[in-house]
Amino acid sequence: MDFTLPEHITALSERVRAFVEDEVIPLESQAKAADGLPPELLAAVRQKAKAAGLWAPQLPVEYGGQGLDLTGICAVFEQAGRSLLGPLALHCSAPDEGNMHLLHLAATPEQKEKYLRPLAAGDIRSCFAMTEPHPGAGADPTMIQTTAAQRGDGGWVINGHKWYATGGDGAAFYIVMARTNPDVEPARGCSLFLVDAGTPGLELVRRVPGLGVRVPGGHAELKFKDCAVPASQMLGGEGRGFPLTQQRLGPARLTHCMRWIGIAQRAQEMAGTRAKERSAFGGPLAGHQAVQWMLADSALDLHASRLMVWHAAWKIQQGDQARQETSMCKVFVAEAINRVIDRALQICGALGVSTDLPLGDFYREARLFRIYDGPSEVHRMVIARQVLKRLPSRPR
Repeated sequence: MDFTLPEHITALSERVRAFVEDEVIPLESQAKAADGLPPELLAAVRQKAKAAGLWAPQLPVEYGGQGLDLTGICAVFEQAGRSLLGPLALHCSAPDEGNMHLLHLAATPEQKEKYLRPLAAGDIRSCFAMTEPHPGAGADPTMIQTTAAQRGDGGWVINGHKWYATGGDGAAFYIVMARTNPDVEPARGCSLFLVDAGTPGLELVRRVPGLGVRVPGGHAELKFKDCAVPASQMLGGEGRGFPLTQQRLGPARLTHCMRWIGIAQRAQEMAGTRAKERSAFGGPLAGHQAVQWMLADSALDLHASRLMVWHAAWKIQQGDQARQETSMCKVFVAEAINRVIDRALQICGALGVSTDLPLGDFYREARLFRIYDGPSEVHRMVIARQVLKRLPSRPR
């Protein structure tokens, strides 16, 4: 492994960082609405990103992106992630980023023209609907209750209940997981469907209020009642729901990690600056060992997080699914960045608690990272199974 970044990736990363510093961070004070930014401000900053050649770095050039590989994305996404609004401005935020990856991977040419191309251009938004309220699928996706039954003409009728479908309010289409074959295990009996907004039988019940709400469309609760879709809107083939979802979530876990490392790095910089300028008990906070140790521990967390993400990205580029490594990244980085932000808030004290710094926003939003894309406990279970599986039969 060689972690030396090509010159064009280094240059692009620096340009992204400058764009976020100059164009995005000044907008943070105006991002008080649940959707992140007022539509006119979001449209304006996105147009600037396109003009600067920074749009959708993860997408192929043919779809208006920068055509980066996964290791290049690591470097660029971290810089985009220095603001909660950065990925949104550059069109590399969830759920659209993961949905574009999935569509590029599995959609038919006709589906790509109808869904991927306008989504890649930022003309529409999308939603991924898999999670269900009790007793349906949550951390255990095999508990899925939503069904799709085939009609005589080959189309499908969806019935079910979803929630925490990110971006659901105002999405142009929904990628919906449903069970199409009840006679086999869910891992082989589920399929994905592209459901257009406004399809009869699709109901947006509400936005689910919660800690992390700064995303266009919020987190939606949806109901499907005899919602009919044509056969042409199945994505990737019948029974391919779980394999395709895994191919979406593996890289998506890493891209979440990349973006959050950017936020945590910025929090560390805020803490260090405050420690140097704030004096107490006879000297600057930076001169007190308790503060020094917090800054050191955060530096350790950040360094380890980057190396884990880079390694997993490198393995995926070598053709390895890297399921163990992406699970490890998801657990470690989600918990590490929470520790970094928490220490930064502690060092900044009253200033950190105030809205004069964005640490409070970081703190609230980052807490969700330990739950979405698989709770830490579930990933630990997956990791432990592999540890036990790989043990020699007779250790010496």
